[in-house]
Amino acid sequence: MKATTATLEPRTVGSISGEFFIPAYQRGYRWGEQEVRLLLDDITEAAGGDYYLQPVVVKQLAGGDRSELVDGQQRLTTLYLILRAIKRYLPFTELPYSLSYETRPGSATYLDNPTEDGSLENIDYFHIYAASQCIDAWFASRPNPTTAAMKLYEGLTESVRVIWYEAPSTEEFDSRTLFTRLNIGQIPLTDAELVKAFLLSRVERQFETAAQWDSIERDLRAPQVWAFATGQPDGGATRISLLLDTLADAEDDNVHDWHVRPAFRTFETLRPLIVKDGQALWDRVVDLHSLILGWHDDRDLFHKIGYLVAARRATFSALVRDARGTTKTEFHARLDRQIRDSLRLSANDLAALTYQSTKTSRVLLLMNAETVRRNTNSSERYSFDAHAQRLWSREHIHAQNSQGLNTVDQWTTWLKEHRDALDALDLSTQSLADIKSRIDIAVPTITAEKFEALHQEITQLFSDAADTVDPDDPGSTEHSEVDSITNLALLASTDNSVLNNSVFEVKRRRVIALDRNGAYIPVCTRNAFLKYYTDAGAQLHFWGPRDRDGYLAAMQTVLAPYLLEDRPGSTSEDEEEITL
Repeated sequence: MKATTATLEPRTVGSISGEFFIPAYQRGYRWGEQEVRLLLDDITEAAGGDYYLQPVVVKQLAGGDRSELVDGQQRLTTLYLILRAIKRYLPFTELPYSLSYETRPGSATYLDNPTEDGSLENIDYFHIYAASQCIDAWFASRPNPTTAAMKLYEGLTESVRVIWYEAPSTEEFDSRTLFTRLNIGQIPLTDAELVKAFLLSRVERQFETAAQWDSIERDLRAPQVWAFATGQPDGGATRISLLLDTLADAEDDNVHDWHVRPAFRTFETLRPLIVKDGQALWDRVVDLHSLILGWHDDRDLFHKIGYLVAARRATFSALVRDARGTTKTEFHARLDRQIRDSLRLSANDLAALTYQSTKTSRVLLLMNAETVRRNTNSSERYSFDAHAQRLWSREHIHAQNSQGLNTVDQWTTWLKEHRDALDALDLSTQSLADIKSRIDIAVPTITAEKFEALHQEITQLFSDAADTVDPDDPGSTEHSEVDSITNLALLASTDNSVLNNSVFEVKRRRVIALDRNGAYIPVCTRNAFLKYYTDAGAQLHFWGPRDRDGYLAAMQTVLAPYLLEDRPGSTSEDEEEITL
């Protein structure tokens, strides 16, 4: 009797039975030594633990005595050759299934006895024979081949599984079309897709559930929602996996031991819950979806959670566990503690941070997120989406060295950009004309020596009088202030060394131009270059001590709720980085 509905289930290799037909539209067997050895080693290393192979897709043929193998022929053919090798060491074992290729009428017979002479008949037999020889060599390399065969057979019959998908034997499930779509990724058999197929076979309101599923997937594809919840710019084929993985994590006490989530672990964890009550599990998915959107729409939670996730101090799954059973006030207090723990800095520690400090990027991120959050009169939100895309990095507000400027093009561009910016300085007409003339003369025949001399002169003109740089003095501004957090901001990430090594005025002009064009500029970066942190009357065109002091004072004020009390002997680098 033909199947009219899809069947989806994990199945041990030992329980696979029947005759499988491989149609002509598929290419023949092509696995090489690397793939065969990897499969053998993986099964052995699983050592009795659950191990999942990639999905196998079949469709029952007319008559019901055979099935078409739509996807998975490489795996099933290799497994057949392994079972055949095991039988030589363990004669009592059976070969529960058989394979035949439409393009090779004698293929079933050859699989039972691959010979060197026969391997010359066609390319499929060549690869089948090579795989058989590889398997024989693998057994021969074991200290005791019979023991190895026993362990391998035990694994194949008890713990090694495939995700078995039997497509309905109906006209709309055309095998050739199904095969093509599977192999170009239009039907990705991910955990989420497997859960969806199994769930829809177990709930009464299938169409309603499928529509809800698609709606949730669309919501989670909004870049700002996804980046807020995961800290990632994209999420692969399915975004609803975030919710399904979270539910699976709640059922598994060993989740923290995973360095990489095992294949199909979420599906296998949720499958018994779907069997027990599919609707109840789906209701939990819907609740999680509502929770994530609720957190996203709450500006306070959006910025606090977004910071913790972006800074890799929390995951959505862990935050869901923390929120369980708490009031809104208690949850906010927990978030505040986590933010405080992510810094573990006093006001003095904060002032001592430098470009090289591990916590500097974290402080700059929190400063921006908190500045936006605290502005209750604005609807602006920090762009965790842009942050996740690594559009920004910590850069000097005012650069004072030429590190990274090594080519004629870089020297020329730097001089031209800074020549234009000289108009902003309070120079006499003669002085301005003189330096511009020397730049114009030097550019056509620029050398490292000429550039370095002009670079030092121009940089000094844009530096505050108190910021005199002596490269031989470890206590000079170059060493004590340039790399200080008071001279750092989140700026557009770029491989352009010219911009990275530009003085304040050149960068200020670039920020203003981007702002005019509607680009999103991190709020504290915009504030710094527009001198919001500096008392009235300050020079607009360079970044000096008054600017740095005002910037630091603003940081200490905005981040005060998350700073520790100053204490003797404290240091900003007491805490090791946490790996999530």
